Amino acid sequence: MAIALLLVGIAVFVSLVLLVLSGQYERIVGSSPFAEKTDSETSEWERDDLNGIDDGRPPLDVQLLTPNNYSRPQLAMDEINGIVIHYTANPGATAQGNHDYFEKLKDTRETYASSHFVIGLEGEIIQCIPSTEVSYASNERNFDTLSIECCHPDESGKFNEATYRSLVELTAWLCRHFEISPDNVIRHYDVTGKICPKYFVEHEDAWEDFLDEVRAAV
Repeated sequence: MAIALLLVGIAVFVSLVLLVLSGQYERIVGSSPFAEKTDSETSEWERDDLNGIDDGRPPLDVQLLTPNNYSRPQLAMDEINGIVIHYTANPGATAQGNHDYFEKLKDTRETYASSHFVIGLEGEIIQCIPSTEVSYASNERNFDTLSIECCHPDESGKFNEATYRSLVELTAWLCRHFEISPDNVIRHYDVTGKICPKYFVEHEDAWEDFLDEVRAAV
């Protein structure tokens, strides 16, 4: 009896190995038990850097949020059709402060919020969510757009020069990298009617000037 069970076990193992080698295991089961796992805490940009790829991206401070239901649910993007621009609505707030607020939501559970990128008052760019995953930023457009949250120094919501320049650079690079037309760069306002980003909603000419700069950079 023991010999029979041993023979059955060997047969199952050999069958499994043959399935893996033939490429059928992944199709049948969903993933290979021997496949190397992707490091969820390494962004696609970091992996490119490790591979020596230089595609003109702006400097990114990659600080991916801890996976959690409130700010990084690890839901897969359907596709990337556009980019949504936001403002923090919190004058003087920093990029790091916004990142840390998103991170703490896993503990406070007070709301659902996050953004793929946050641009600070000195032009620094923090990546919070991989581009392959959904952020909680743009309502019904969460599953097909990348989100950029921007800090601002005062109640007007106008971005200072450092923030603005990084916004143009990052938006243009994302357009190039993901083959997104600048015509598909929109405001949060264009999705929900929310006054966000405030200055670009209240000054339509400034918004059009921004899009023109993105088009030129692309």
